[in-house]
Amino acid sequence: MATLISNTTADATLEQIKEIIKEKSVELLHLQFVDIEGILKHVTVTSAQLEDVVEGKMMFDGSSIKGFSPINKSDLYLQPDLNTFAVLPWTVEEGYSEARFLCSAANPDGTPFEGDTRNVLKKTVERAADQGYTISVGPELEFFLFKNDDNGYATTELTDKAGYFEPSPHDLGERVRLEIYRALKAMGFTIEASHHEVAEGQHEINFKYADVLTAADLATTYKWVVKTVAKKFGMHATFMPKPVFGINGSGMHVNMSFFEGSENAFFDPSDEMQLSEKAYQFIAGVLENVKGIAAVTNPLVNSYKRLVPGYEAPCYIAWSASNRSALIRIPAKRGLATRVELRCPDPSSNPYLTFAVIASAGLDGIEKGLEAPAPINDDIFHMSEEQRAFRGIDNLPGSLAEAVKELEAGEIALNTLGEHVYNEYVSMKKAEWDSYRTAVHTWEIENYHSKF
Repeated sequence: MATLISNTTADATLEQIKEIIKEKSVELLHLQFVDIEGILKHVTVTSAQLEDVVEGKMMFDGSSIKGFSPINKSDLYLQPDLNTFAVLPWTVEEGYSEARFLCSAANPDGTPFEGDTRNVLKKTVERAADQGYTISVGPELEFFLFKNDDNGYATTELTDKAGYFEPSPHDLGERVRLEIYRALKAMGFTIEASHHEVAEGQHEINFKYADVLTAADLATTYKWVVKTVAKKFGMHATFMPKPVFGINGSGMHVNMSFFEGSENAFFDPSDEMQLSEKAYQFIAGVLENVKGIAAVTNPLVNSYKRLVPGYEAPCYIAWSASNRSALIRIPAKRGLATRVELRCPDPSSNPYLTFAVIASAGLDGIEKGLEAPAPINDDIFHMSEEQRAFRGIDNLPGSLAEAVKELEAGEIALNTLGEHVYNEYVSMKKAEWDSYRTAVHTWEIENYHSKF
């Protein structure tokens, strides 16, 4: 069960929602869902239609949503998750407000639509549950703020030149982050930290971990709220992985734990590193399969311009307890807080698919009893190619094209995504790479146009 993203108690009931709608004078309901890329969509209805909404009677054209239905099977229905009901704080006025639900897509017969990525994650949750696990995730999403022009369109001009943890007056995004914080808090988020990141114009707001489905809902909501609030300040927030050459890109570090009941399955106080056998097997599974899921966790042509040496982004396949140059690290906290942090995903990815493939890769390691390699505690970034080869440190794919080939060569993606999403996703990514490959870029004009 997802945790409520709202100002009510967990496990919302229809009666609770009706009370809030009356108390907050909610007139409009936004029914939200994501396409295959994780891009948020919504349709708006009046609160008078709440009963029909809850009964899943709201139909939409699936053929108009990227990666969804063919035109001859286009009718789909939205099934809201009551626990995602939230009043939108920026709409609240005297006697008026708006609210939203996050929804899953269903076929006309009421069965889950296999092309909906929220449903894909639900299947992974069920797979883990069959083995006695619940999945806990804490994602960390970085973003950049750029100035908008007089027409409200994004420019390439950053909003400040501040650095890591710098305060105002250098951090010109502090006021924006404060308003984002207030909006998220009003929608039920528990915010743990807010700060300027390493790169100029780069920011991060961290929220508390949750069960994996809720975490994906939170990440999706977070991206929407950040963009919405930033625009009110005349700024454009982007989760593009590498919007500026020469400075750090934006990541979405994914902290994941498996629980067995109330016990953290990754914690073992008797182990030298206080990690359980299952934690080591999980690490081994992710390392074994990470090439085959990179096209999901890092889905854009631009993603691979972040995954290069020198900018704190991991590009080498290794793990360590604290080494931030490794792909996987184990944060210092133990006990219930024991977790595995995968550092390569970026915030342009679809959280539902990203969390699903990471969990599946880890489950694969546990099911097969894989053995984790020795941790690498040295700075991998400063090793020579020969040193890395000697120590068996492999590389992540260097481009989207390479990542798609790895995805097709493995089984994790197909088994996790299902045939519909897998086929649509591969087709879409191949088309994206081909469009990039055949385009003539500014760099080419600047370097070749006058010379040849």
